[in-house]
Amino acid sequence: RTLVLLTWVPALVIGFSKFSDSFLLDQPDFWCREADGQGNWSGTLAPIHANHSGNGSVFPPPGLPTPAGGNASECGCREWHYRIRAGLVQNVVSKWDLVCDSAWKVHIAKFSLLVGLIFGHLITGCIADWVGRRPVLLFSVIFILIFGLTVALSVNVTMFSTLRFFEGFCLAGIVLSLYALRIELCPPGHRFMVTMVASFIEMAGQFLMPGLAALCRDWQVLQAVIICPFLLMLFYWVIFPESLRWLMATQQFEASKELILQFTHKNRMNTESDIKGVVPELEKEITRRPKKVCIVKVVGTRNLWKNIVVLCVNSLTGYGIHHCFAKSMMGHEAKMAITHNFYADYYTMAGIALASCLAMCPVVGFLGRRGGLLLFMILTALASLLQLGLLNLIGKYSQLPDSGMSDSVKDKFSVAFSIVGMFSSHAVGSLSVFFCAEITPTVIRGGGLGLVLASAGFGRLTAPIMELHNQKGYFLHHVIFACCTLICIICILLLPESKNQNLPENIPDGEHYTRQPLLPHKKGEQPLLLTNSELKDYSGLHDSAAVSDGISENTTANGMKSMRSSTLGKDHKNEAILYEVQPFQERNHGGRGSVVFCFVFVFL
Repeated sequence: RTLVLLTWVPALVIGFSKFSDSFLLDQPDFWCREADGQGNWSGTLAPIHANHSGNGSVFPPPGLPTPAGGNASECGCREWHYRIRAGLVQNVVSKWDLVCDSAWKVHIAKFSLLVGLIFGHLITGCIADWVGRRPVLLFSVIFILIFGLTVALSVNVTMFSTLRFFEGFCLAGIVLSLYALRIELCPPGHRFMVTMVASFIEMAGQFLMPGLAALCRDWQVLQAVIICPFLLMLFYWVIFPESLRWLMATQQFEASKELILQFTHKNRMNTESDIKGVVPELEKEITRRPKKVCIVKVVGTRNLWKNIVVLCVNSLTGYGIHHCFAKSMMGHEAKMAITHNFYADYYTMAGIALASCLAMCPVVGFLGRRGGLLLFMILTALASLLQLGLLNLIGKYSQLPDSGMSDSVKDKFSVAFSIVGMFSSHAVGSLSVFFCAEITPTVIRGGGLGLVLASAGFGRLTAPIMELHNQKGYFLHHVIFACCTLICIICILLLPESKNQNLPENIPDGEHYTRQPLLPHKKGEQPLLLTNSELKDYSGLHDSAAVSDGISENTTANGMKSMRSSTLGKDHKNEAILYEVQPFQERNHGGRGSVVFCFVFVFL
């Protein structure tokens, strides 16, 4: 419980860091000081506001407006007056006059944090599988303190953008290692609850960010205040141990023995009764060499790589289409916001993300991981298709003189569908990340999490790319992601259900983590997949030894040893035959899955 609490505490500061772009790079209203003697406005920019998403997501401010008159003379000013709406007296845009011809530099600054997050997730995920979660966490904290505080001392926008890339890289290492540690610490029944609590704490940082900006007033002070709390995480080197599950899965039994004894001492357990027999077995296996695995080993699997690819596509689609709904709600032409108030827009986005996380808790608890993901993806597809098709139909009828429809009706429908789409797409992205963390084996969980989080980053990256092109191709962008939602609905059916299941420890365990029927089988019908009642208790030590001895074929989906057909009596012959048929059934499913994924790859 203490260790889980320690993984929750940094979530608040992570929330501050993820949503800092909305304040540091907010585009202010501005006018030329040299317009006339009274300082009247010579050229204005329509206020553009930021889009946001909760559970560890970053949506940068989408809009970089252009001068209203489009006249080059309006940008020929040497000194500008700014009115910043985000609670700051000065931000990055106003400090270096990133307006008019220099407005593109703001996009580069937004890209830098997102690209840093993408590369950070991919690289630190692989490193976490090789050297451990704890070293990645601690070194990421050290370097984010260095780069984050140096950002506040930037002398130009080039230095700012470069340092923000490295800040995002280090932030990705902290997010990924804490996520993996949180999953690996919890028993099956508490994994989702513990993850959602961390998401709520991170969203608390999103809600508190405007108040923090109003107190700091200056962007440099705000940046320093956001980064300084990471200093407290330096004490994690002393109080936070390595993941015991990862040590056992990689056969580092000497370190595992020391950590188990440390846990028993702190939890005031009796080594003779509570963990009887565990330490002697560990001592027998201490001579084994550590067995570490890289994520590239997934390429040679039959089922595991498909599960990871499905969840990566789901994550990419969920976070990518979220921007489409946000732009539809705010209006991608003249009307760029629901209201002309920065805080109203900011808290509207944050409120939708909070409502989405609140709805995920009962839905996933009742329908499971796969059922919940399927439901939210169906809602996303319906909202997208209705917005693309129905609103165009309403627009045509509203132009008829006797139709009785007005443009306000179309706007109301657009806002309604956009809210539903943002609500469900946020849940799709968050649940895809959590689902991948559960079905990816412990030995490569860092790499699997890195892939799905990087896919989410690519989805978020579509927002500033569209803004860089001044919303050209916006409709096609929405159509492509709408088609992806339909493909994802089919692919989700290929995934296994991980609710109340033990985490797979190695690649053979993850390979046998096969999908179950979406609906329970009929009474009297023999299922082709093993059920929990037919499985024995799991021991990570025995399983690791079995894998190293080349007998991994006797393990089931959850790493539990199945009954050998030779030990079955005459009354269990039918069950033994069913167990032998299972690999053949999986091969058939895998063939159909390959066809589906080839289609997805060609389409993308």
